[in-house]
Amino acid sequence: MRDTSQLAKLFGDHTVSQLSSARVLVVGAGGIGCELLKNLAMSGFHSIHSIDLDHIDLSNLNRQFLFQRRHIKLSKSQVATAAITRFNPRVRASAEQANITNTQYDVDWFAQFDIVLNALDNLEARRHVNTMCLAARVPLVESGTAGYLGQVTVIKGAKTECFECQPKPVERKTYPVCTIRSTPTTPIHCIVWAKDYLFAQLFAESSDEGAMDVEETAENSDELSALRKESTALAKLAGAMGTQDFARLVFEKVFGEDVERLLSMKDMWVQRRPPTVLDFAALSEHSGFDPAHPDDHAVLEPKEWCALFVHSAERLAQRRLAMDQSTQGGLVFDKDDDDTLHFVAATANLRSLAFGIEQKSIFATKAMAGNIIPAIATTNAIVAGMMVMQAILVLAQRIPECHTSYVTYGKRARCIIKEPLAEPNPRCPVCRRRYLTLRVRDCAQTTLGDVLDFVKGLDSDRDLQLGDDISVVEGTRMLYDPDFDDNLSKPLYELGIVSGKMITLTSEDDDDGSIVPVVLSIAAAKSQDSLAIEGFESIPNFAPLPQLVSADSESDEDDVITDDFVVDDSGAIVLEDDDVVTSPMIASAVSSISEELSKRKLDEISVISQDDKKRRAVSDDDIEVLD
Repeated sequence: MRDTSQLAKLFGDHTVSQLSSARVLVVGAGGIGCELLKNLAMSGFHSIHSIDLDHIDLSNLNRQFLFQRRHIKLSKSQVATAAITRFNPRVRASAEQANITNTQYDVDWFAQFDIVLNALDNLEARRHVNTMCLAARVPLVESGTAGYLGQVTVIKGAKTECFECQPKPVERKTYPVCTIRSTPTTPIHCIVWAKDYLFAQLFAESSDEGAMDVEETAENSDELSALRKESTALAKLAGAMGTQDFARLVFEKVFGEDVERLLSMKDMWVQRRPPTVLDFAALSEHSGFDPAHPDDHAVLEPKEWCALFVHSAERLAQRRLAMDQSTQGGLVFDKDDDDTLHFVAATANLRSLAFGIEQKSIFATKAMAGNIIPAIATTNAIVAGMMVMQAILVLAQRIPECHTSYVTYGKRARCIIKEPLAEPNPRCPVCRRRYLTLRVRDCAQTTLGDVLDFVKGLDSDRDLQLGDDISVVEGTRMLYDPDFDDNLSKPLYELGIVSGKMITLTSEDDDDGSIVPVVLSIAAAKSQDSLAIEGFESIPNFAPLPQLVSADSESDEDDVITDDFVVDDSGAIVLEDDDVVTSPMIASAVSSISEELSKRKLDEISVISQDDKKRRAVSDDDIEVLD
């Protein structure tokens, strides 16, 4: 039995009682997740649910200490929760091996938890959990690490910045399109081609025009034109998807016809090694290899790569055909999805074989394709500890005492820095929304027109304040606007709008962004009503948007205006708030702080990208350095 007397001395008996009864969701059971689950179990939390899509790999064992060699290939979340129940038998731990973005995890599912703790390593899932927590009105503790750097913050709807309040640019390496398409020289060139071109053309959304997002210039226009022709040829192969010949046709197209076309360009190979045409018939001879269970850490033989290509292509084709075409959806590459990873690894290595390039194991391909940053066990442990401290404060209703905390590494003698939680960005495209739940009795019988009529007919005390001209969007799909009403008579199910999905309603009369959009989370009905809306009582009051200062506005000619600073010729920085000077600082001091913060940018896996975050000058009391 875990002794909680020390926690009681720190936070009080009432808080300890709250921890034991709180339902906690932990998303991710990897590097941070293992440490986090162990900390929760040993800190008085008794009801813990863990979800993770991944399985345990040999490389995890050097930092994910709940796992042992005998657990390889087993579910991370299930093994981790079994381990923490041995630490503390009083813990009621449950686990799922699944993708948190699946529609089965809808707003009602998230609402059953008192707090959510994110230990994820990919941007898409973190954005999704952020949105779902806002819709379900559940506080979220967000975290991220990158090597020796880490950070933790608390997200509470209408009270703090959400995950999307500040932009998070993905620093992507770019490669000349001619190199990727015609003259690859390194493994990464082949991996980019396999992931961003071939996989995207075959299995991503049908509306995806060109894989490899590049800007067309005078220098690469011919290459892009040829690339589009190849893409058109690949698109024609979609008709064979699901047939026995599909994998062979794709193989012969990209490793046969396309290579022969390149070889016909004699001048290109005067000073380069020419590629080799691959023979599908020769490589597909039976080798005794099981493509369903490849060795992730071995560089496979050519016949084994071919068998893995055929196996993964056929499985992806079946999945693609099974998707509802009306949703215009498609498959997305995920390093933790064996089918997508094996396809990219196989095609990249077959291309490497054709061009005489070093081949890589599946594991190495995963690291390169997934932009994985090496993890440090100590950083994970520090971050997980800070997450539990923040979770305790949130459950004790002590949000004002929560902070955004950073783990730093470098010249500073102290490695943990904290700053107050920031207020929501008034122009955030995610948290400046009114989140409501739309309960639908039968999505197959309810049309989009029924939903719009229902919304427009709401009582005055539940008016969505959108006016008469409303547009409806789901993700990036326009479902309806006053000039596009083709979908009004279609059932929600036919449009792919089912429980777990969200639709956004915006006003067509909103010229200045002052009308707050409404997000409706689709959920199962709780009554006999065909349609019902919940959540009006919890909608926050949004302040009017601040007026944007025109670039032509008058200012003192001796001053240089930055985001929140006035820097005069003496080098002094003056903070301004509604034209009232609140605090002066020296430019060099603020520059030093800004430089320190920018070093903590954690790329895709950061909570906040400090380089693009609107810099805030703060007084000495607002930044605290901890031992």
